[in-house]
Amino acid sequence: MKKLTLILGIALTVLFTTTNSETFAQTKKPNPELDSLAKPYHPEADAQKDIDSLVVLAQKENKNIIVQAGGNWCIWCLRFNNYIHENKKIAGVLNDNFVYYHLNFSPENKNEAVFNKYAPGKGQEYGYPFFIVLDKNGKVLTTRESGNLEAGKGYDETKVLTFFNEWLPKK
Repeated sequence: MKKLTLILGIALTVLFTTTNSETFAQTKKPNPELDSLAKPYHPEADAQKDIDSLVVLAQKENKNIIVQAGGNWCIWCLRFNNYIHENKKIAGVLNDNFVYYHLNFSPENKNEAVFNKYAPGKGQEYGYPFFIVLDKNGKVLTTRESGNLEAGKGYDETKVLTFFNEWLPKK
């Protein structure tokens, strides 16, 4: 009888877990905003190789590098990407002074070596997105969380411009 009870208990647990998972998958609500925004993060990319290439470009163009850490799963990451492209003042400052990179953090590729090299522990400290500013030689100038750049469900132009202007390359 104990054996039968144990088997029945295991069977019910498996059935409940499977049914519960399927129910969750079916009831997960789509996020139209997340789905509508560009997905700039590339889990398949070799982030260190990409950053090394950006250092060469930054040296050639005498620009600093801004690395936006996050992922395509992160609504605030995608909102920021969208914001900096739509806001002409910010886009101008970025295009004239920086090369920009989206450093992926996702279950598919956590880029642990790159994060440990440029911003150890910052993802846990700051959340996502956060920024790593490098000089044209690839030296970390600062890291910065993004929460205090927000305004409502978007970003504050003055705060974002102040942040970027603070890290303009020395000309």
